[in-house]
Amino acid sequence: MSAIVITGSGISAPEFTITNEELCTAFNQYVQNFNAENAAAIEAGDVVELQESTPQFIENASGIKQRYVVNKSGILDPKIMRPVIHQRPDEELCHQAELAVEACKGALKEAGRVGEEVDMVLLTSSNMQRQYPAVAIEVQSALGACGFAYDMNVACSSGTFAIQTAVDAVRSGSARCAIVVVPEIMSGHLNWTDRDSHFIFGDGCAAFVIERLENTKATEVWEVKNTKALTRYSQNIRNNGGYLQRCEPERRDEADKLFMQQGRKVFKDIVPLATNFIKEHISSMGLSVDKVSRFWLHQANGNMNRLIAKGVVGRDTTPDEAPTILDKYGNTAGAGSMIAFHLHSKDLPSGSTGVLCSFGAGYSIGSVIVQKR
Repeated sequence: MSAIVITGSGISAPEFTITNEELCTAFNQYVQNFNAENAAAIEAGDVVELQESTPQFIENASGIKQRYVVNKSGILDPKIMRPVIHQRPDEELCHQAELAVEACKGALKEAGRVGEEVDMVLLTSSNMQRQYPAVAIEVQSALGACGFAYDMNVACSSGTFAIQTAVDAVRSGSARCAIVVVPEIMSGHLNWTDRDSHFIFGDGCAAFVIERLENTKATEVWEVKNTKALTRYSQNIRNNGGYLQRCEPERRDEADKLFMQQGRKVFKDIVPLATNFIKEHISSMGLSVDKVSRFWLHQANGNMNRLIAKGVVGRDTTPDEAPTILDKYGNTAGAGSMIAFHLHSKDLPSGSTGVLCSFGAGYSIGSVIVQKR
């Protein structure tokens, strides 16, 4: 059976960044305004007083120092506290497609391909900018790609699930050259007034080109040795936003229409789930953990990743073994492990084995074992 390989990767991010210091300045001003406006209700016990935050709290809790965002001014305005992202004319690329096209072009360049040689575009994300037409088809058109394209969503596991889907399509022959692209504009579904979660996400995108080894033009490729996916229902990470919101306008802007999580429960559930999942996947391939050179884990939380990596390897891992991009990008949901791969894979020699793994709402978890040819 022909080997299926990743022949190129690319990333993109918006031009704006927000540091923890900037975020806390705006958030704390919002808190002060809220508490002053609701002083009587707070005194009466009818409203809970909001607490301020600090950059150190954010970094200790998450490992994040900054994040990229499509719009900065709205998020940092205590009277707005959300990104101001205007809908573009239908004739222009939407914001999500724009991020995707840039990352795809980078991946195609690495792969030695042009858009016309692609016959499958799989766009996957935690949130789609619109219902239809599929953003994937818009990207397909912009790239001049052939074949077919469609959107999919598996929350923060979107990237690894899509890699598995693309690998299966190329292996079966329904596609010859596939692009998986994960444009995440996470700032749009984040509650920027929630102290426990307002700092988590950033906007960014990653893309992979996937094809058969014998067809490749690339000088450096990674063989996809195996993929594995799992879902298990949980409500601990949830977003109730959707097109039916307009049918109940009085509840349209409630907090549950944005990202929500029970953080401690998620941490307690995901660490053993991901640890065991990765160990079992490696073992099923007849590999020993010490033969894995690098783990590109979902970039959700620095403390979580350290515990998962330690649980898999059996000791504390080095930044080289389990690199993190959280400090610069924040949590970019389904794109995180792919961005980490793009930035931290080219230094490895031929024969190196690595694992991409992402996990998130659902619960969902996906793992991809790769080896450099």
